[in-house]
Amino acid sequence: MSRGKVLVVGGGIAGLSTAWALARRGFAVELFEQGALPYARASSYDEHRIIRHAYGDMEGYAYLMPSAFRVWEALWAAIGATHYDAMPVIYLMRGESEWYETTRRSMGRMGVACEDIPIEAAMALYPMVNPDGVTRVVRTEGAGILYPIRILTDLVKLIAGLGVVLHPDTRVEAVDLEAGLVRTGGGVVGGDAVVVTAGAWVNRLVPSTIGEAVPSRQAVMFLAPPPRFAAAWQAAPVLIDLGAESGTYTLPPRAATRLKIGDHQFTRRGDPDEDRVGTDADVARLTEAARRAWQDFDEYTVLERKACFYTVTADERFLVRREGARGWLGSACSGHGFKLGPLIGDGIAGAIAGERTEAAVSVWAAGR
Repeated sequence: MSRGKVLVVGGGIAGLSTAWALARRGFAVELFEQGALPYARASSYDEHRIIRHAYGDMEGYAYLMPSAFRVWEALWAAIGATHYDAMPVIYLMRGESEWYETTRRSMGRMGVACEDIPIEAAMALYPMVNPDGVTRVVRTEGAGILYPIRILTDLVKLIAGLGVVLHPDTRVEAVDLEAGLVRTGGGVVGGDAVVVTAGAWVNRLVPSTIGEAVPSRQAVMFLAPPPRFAAAWQAAPVLIDLGAESGTYTLPPRAATRLKIGDHQFTRRGDPDEDRVGTDADVARLTEAARRAWQDFDEYTVLERKACFYTVTADERFLVRREGARGWLGSACSGHGFKLGPLIGDGIAGAIAGERTEAAVSVWAAGR
């Protein structure tokens, strides 16, 4: 017997995970997505993403990661496939920062390996690294690569098989979070609760998020390395360059994906309805940072420059809270939304089911 009907607005990792968690708890669920499922313009849609325990001064999120990995394991069991490759993340530090001490502390408390590698040894292992200015190299375990497109595709199939009613290509025009209503071009649908997980479009449906969850146009580049570095990149782990003027993250070309580089400096500008083709302006800072991180970067072939959108809060923390008598907001702020998406979705479903209080789930999701 159904425990009630919940409407989920948004079909990225947050919405799909919330729908899965609700269906497992016996709720009737309908999910609305403005595009196809999965949607190529959604923030979640990507070839590969990093998952890790290392979180620097955001230690609360570090301590959520063991639980996040357990939910991922449950998902692999449910879909019958593992869209994850375990591998270390290597941090190339150019100058000292608080990241190092807080990461060593949290990793030590969790029992996850975090160790220094001699710089000369690291340069021998990773000949594509530009050694200029490298002051420390840190290897962290409890990490790897997730494959989002494959994950989203299998999640859609999974929840459809659990009876979730899917509404792809259905733009939600408005939500009434007091009455539990969702309005589309085809009419109004009512439920006992509405969960808005609309990503970069959240401001249009939940006005209270305007100025708090800010859409941010971000750029990544997909690359082919010069032949002399091709084998090194194929065997490489995830490499993150930490420096005031660098700050790149680079994922190796594993499992038929391409070499990808991005940075963590948020633009906090843009309209999510813009196209996803990366412009010269989009990649200007990223290109300069990549030149500092990687040897002879101008010899790399740019295969694609792509723009994506995140929402960003001032402190890069998730917004999970009640909105109105029958509404919930689930906004994954910054790029760490994907790795924690299934865990946060489970938390929202648990709160709707009465397993935890509104206040508790909001604090928990903010990593506090």
